[in-house]
Amino acid sequence: MTKALSNPQLVVALDVPHTSVALTLARTLAGTAPWCKVGMEMFTHAGPALLEELAGLGYKIFLDLKFYDIPHTVAQAVKVAAGIGVDMLTLHCQGGERMCRAAREAVSSLPGKKPLLFGVTVLTSFAPGEMPGVSESPADFALTLAKGAQMWGLDGVVCSGHEASGIKASCPGLMCLCPGIRPPGSAVDDQRRTMTPAHAVAAGADYLVVGRPIIAAHDPRAAAEQILADMTSAVAGI
Repeated sequence: MTKALSNPQLVVALDVPHTSVALTLARTLAGTAPWCKVGMEMFTHAGPALLEELAGLGYKIFLDLKFYDIPHTVAQAVKVAAGIGVDMLTLHCQGGERMCRAAREAVSSLPGKKPLLFGVTVLTSFAPGEMPGVSESPADFALTLAKGAQMWGLDGVVCSGHEASGIKASCPGLMCLCPGIRPPGSAVDDQRRTMTPAHAVAAGADYLVVGRPIIAAHDPRAAAEQILADMTSAVAGI
């Protein structure tokens, strides 16, 4: 498994409805954030061809499709994703041990570059009491799933910044990728468990995923640069 990062990295979520908009944003932001995220909306619209164009602009690619199916299907999907050059991808920890281990084995069997595998714990859109069939708090349930992810060979987990410190303390070496990042004063939109970039870094986040506060900004590049400055300041203060 990959060790935790010493310097957290910014991932820009290209959660937009059209390829042209995504590419315009990517060109505008080139040279700021090292990563871009392509999720369900954008991938359904554009497909693998967009990933090649983003890689050509110098980005590392985070494919966020949250695989959740029988072990064989997920293992095959992971192989396909690796074959189109993604650097990181997600699957649901709730798929269980056999599914997660199948994904790990699929990646380990591949030659050359291998994508990082991150397990989704609790979506940041969930507030306490909103998870169907789950009585635990989001923090406790996320930690339970993170402990499983570590045992099953995943590189990291997707969690709220609020859960990152607890996961880091209990699962040494497991990386944390945190969505729901909102700079001070930003709208939370449909998120429930949000955190500022500085607080997320202080909590131990390795990757900060930011979408709307950047892509909806009047000046997306300036917005990304400000978030990066906040992250750098937070690292210096740790």
